[in-house]
Amino acid sequence: MHRILIVDDEPLICKGLSSMLAGAGLGIEDIHTASNGFEALDYLRLEEVDLMITDIGMPGMNGIELMHQARLIKPWVQTIVVSAHETFQYAQMAMRLGARDYLIKPLNAAQLLDSVRNALLQAERPAESEPDYAASLGGRFALQAQAEEPRRALERLLANPLASTAEAGELAAAAGLQETGPYFAVIRIRPEFDTRPDLSPRDRKLLAYAVMNLSTELLGKDWNPVPLELPDEEVGLVIGWSEERYEDATVSKINQLDMIGRSLHHHADSFLRLPVLVGISQIARGPEFLHLLATQSRRALEWRIRHPGQKVFYYGDFSWSEAEGGSVRQPGEEEASAQTNRIVERSLRYIEDNYAQKGLTLHEVSQRGHVSPNYLSYLFKKNTGYNLWEYVIKLRMEEGRRLLLTTDLRRYEVAERVGYESPEHFSKIFKKYYGYSPSELKKESQGK
Repeated sequence: MHRILIVDDEPLICKGLSSMLAGAGLGIEDIHTASNGFEALDYLRLEEVDLMITDIGMPGMNGIELMHQARLIKPWVQTIVVSAHETFQYAQMAMRLGARDYLIKPLNAAQLLDSVRNALLQAERPAESEPDYAASLGGRFALQAQAEEPRRALERLLANPLASTAEAGELAAAAGLQETGPYFAVIRIRPEFDTRPDLSPRDRKLLAYAVMNLSTELLGKDWNPVPLELPDEEVGLVIGWSEERYEDATVSKINQLDMIGRSLHHHADSFLRLPVLVGISQIARGPEFLHLLATQSRRALEWRIRHPGQKVFYYGDFSWSEAEGGSVRQPGEEEASAQTNRIVERSLRYIEDNYAQKGLTLHEVSQRGHVSPNYLSYLFKKNTGYNLWEYVIKLRMEEGRRLLLTTDLRRYEVAERVGYESPEHFSKIFKKYYGYSPSELKKESQGK
């Protein structure tokens, strides 16, 4: 069953789309509606969502900014844009952010339903009852050897330092990287085959090949990844940024890597039923540094020993532990624990000082902690027992309750003071958190 989020500042459109989709026989379980981008982000943080349908022109946060923030929270959620704007610029921006369709208002009902149906079909997971899913992959992924020359060239680039920049450039061209750089990162995907003891050696090889195909297909639209089969049934991916794309200061490169890693893990787990670990390097300019980036992606995965619950490892989160000269050094338990505590305490202080900020994001908090959003989320949950956004809501609800009980502020004033765009959304979150509404709390307190 599917879950849909509709975002539009016009209540009649939200209501009309909800009614249309609920009666369309598409296997939709839940339909959430949000009147602005801030509300939509709360739903994405707190609820399971398969598809978001959003307007572009909304006050406070437009649909483009919402799509950008949504990809950072759950990069696998699909998006359909419905808009009164027919300009090519808006459509282009939406498609760059991964929109499946850009539909113009007034909506054609049949066109919208077709778009939603196709999106939900793509989001469907394999049936858990299928007896031999690994074997069924044979019909989708036929084992094929990679072309010899590009494979050898990429292996040389990733394996060892090269004698010259010119040699690296020649190998990069032979490996098919000429359309990718000049800025590069290396991603290493390690299937957790120990969770699937039922697999035969051939099925393991087939699944590793499926991971490579799925990853290439997933990133192909935006990243032109160049894949490589690695030893021990691991998969390597080289992704790149052009000069123009890398210099775009509006997009955090760490956020992009974080989003890629979580999306790769999610899709392998959901569609191949195979948990994977993802190691991600930092970014460097020039193919002559690919061997260093490959080493970083491998070293990032070594931190699984200390963080067994983590699945995506960005080397930059752990580079503080490298010894002088870049040699491998595993810090002691006390040193590692102290570093973790510093990150979490810094984040806690920032959240407690800024939880009432309307546009507060995980990215903003992680920047203060100097770590990737994914790593901060993991450490925060591990150390405090709270999901980071659950903690933000806890502070907002506790302060909202205090203001309702001790002041004469109106509901909309309380909502504004604790970071909510609308009093209706504040009331909805408040009731879900406490089990009673703000008005019920007020009524009860006045009756005492």
